[in-house]
Amino acid sequence: MRRLSFAAALGIGLATAAVSPAAAQPALDPIAVETARLDGHEPVEGERSPLILRLQVLLDRADVSPGVIDGYLGENVSKALEAYARREGLAADAPLAPRVVEALIAGDGEPVLSTYAITEEDVAGPFVDEIPDDYAELAEMEHLAYRGPQEMLAERFHMDQDLLAAMNPDADFSRAGTEILVAQPGAPMQEASIARIEVSRSDGALRALDSDGNLVLFHPATVGSAQTPSPSGTHEVTAVATDPVYYYRPDVNFQQGDHDEPLEIPPGPNNPVGSVWIDLSEPTYGIHGTPTPAEIDKVYSHGCVRLTNWDAEELADLVETGTTVAFVE
Repeated sequence: MRRLSFAAALGIGLATAAVSPAAAQPALDPIAVETARLDGHEPVEGERSPLILRLQVLLDRADVSPGVIDGYLGENVSKALEAYARREGLAADAPLAPRVVEALIAGDGEPVLSTYAITEEDVAGPFVDEIPDDYAELAEMEHLAYRGPQEMLAERFHMDQDLLAAMNPDADFSRAGTEILVAQPGAPMQEASIARIEVSRSDGALRALDSDGNLVLFHPATVGSAQTPSPSGTHEVTAVATDPVYYYRPDVNFQQGDHDEPLEIPPGPNNPVGSVWIDLSEPTYGIHGTPTPAEIDKVYSHGCVRLTNWDAEELADLVETGTTVAFVE
């Protein structure tokens, strides 16, 4: 992979604009993204914003996850900006306060977009044609793989699939050698001392803290509803499983459709618990990934704590058996 220089960004912007009217929109113009500031680039509700796309990538790199990178100003972006401001000691009366936005931009001068050449390995699969909603049908499958290279690549770069397609309107994602424009999010944190994890119901967030209470990681999270609540109190991490099998047990969890018998659902990124399971001392509960990253904190879970696959994988590599997990309001 290579970073996208200012000159290269200009070339890509001109090339795509010449063949696709959609690519000429500001939210898809690489130059607009790389140079976006608050002045003259205030986000418009319901439209992708170059500024928000830039800030989402910078937040991801700063270990304050905005969830899926989609270019839209939403609650997950606002929560991440607030967490960043609090961590950096910046007083702010709004998520997009100028001093917060400018500090985030000033703290990372690298381009937020890159070009990536799709490889033979990327298109080799195996992939599946579809992922059924019905758990019994899922249980009959061998592996809940990605539905194609586009879904896989979107997740690799922490992007919404619609944004990836919009940024590359003429790309053949199934052909090795195709060059695409992608976000350049942060690499997973390699080392950190996490003493405590706090899961907040009120703002749908997971915060990993060190022994002094300082913020190490922030992730938007989906938590339980009043009907299927998350646990209360303080618990501990007991185990971590990567690429987990999901054991559906309607007698102790919830009932999906008409299924009242246990089912064993095979692993894969489109497994109901995603690519990783962090087991908690409260029986049947855990912190896990998801096959639908765009829905994080937009729907309720069945009581567990749901993160994007990439956020869950990062957290799983840093926690240890015995790490405290507190559910707070």
